[in-house]
Amino acid sequence: MDRHAVEGTTPEALAKAHQADVHCQAKYGCKCFTYWFDEQRQSIFCLVEAPSRQAVQDMHRAAHGMLANQIIEVDGANVASFLGRLTDPEGADREPIREPAFRAIMFTDMANSTDVTNRIGDRAAFALLQTHHTIIRQALVAHGGREVDHAGDGFLSCFSSVAAALDCAIAIQKAFHTYNSEAGREVPIHVRIGLGAGEPVADGDALFGSTINLTARICARSQPDQILAAPVIRDLCVGKLYKFIAQGRVKLKGIPDAMHLHEVAWQ
Repeated sequence: MDRHAVEGTTPEALAKAHQADVHCQAKYGCKCFTYWFDEQRQSIFCLVEAPSRQAVQDMHRAAHGMLANQIIEVDGANVASFLGRLTDPEGADREPIREPAFRAIMFTDMANSTDVTNRIGDRAAFALLQTHHTIIRQALVAHGGREVDHAGDGFLSCFSSVAAALDCAIAIQKAFHTYNSEAGREVPIHVRIGLGAGEPVADGDALFGSTINLTARICARSQPDQILAAPVIRDLCVGKLYKFIAQGRVKLKGIPDAMHLHEVAWQ
């Protein structure tokens, strides 16, 4: 996948550039699958199968002259999980694509899961974990989230909009609050949630690498029943009906500079 920083281009111009790539791709041993265009941020992301990074640049140079600013190797399954497709949208032949690749990222983590297992035993803990998974997945389906990965009691998910990620995070905390409040619940479930957002090709060589790393650190910093968000989440929700509580500058493990985090009010 490559990233182009553009200025002043249009969806129509990019559709023609994409077709120009397709027209000459065979000469350079490449296959162009699709692209994403973020008109607001003026950035393009192309998904190309190629023998080398140089072949991609040579193809772009011959087709339209717009060289990539960065190229990373990606796994097709990861692209589909994060971005929802590997080819041009159905019926989009020669039609402009206006879909951005910018995604909101959510990490959830079940708090004190090891202590719970030690207290109630493996069998009961497994049943509790299945309840946890069901509540998370129901919220993802309801709010258009994509489950990218999960390990144990942690979920990595993505959303096409920050608002959808916020709505889902709030729904998750409310669902667990309702579950814990029901009569006869001897073992409550408490989760931590971290939210971030970014583009697929940024600093580094992994798909959404820097955004995933930051969001995981934010989740680890959050408290049980809390939603913590990166500054970009709050910035993209100015004027919307979400309440953010400033947490001040916070030092996160593995992140060089302290960052202003914001708690999302949900109660």
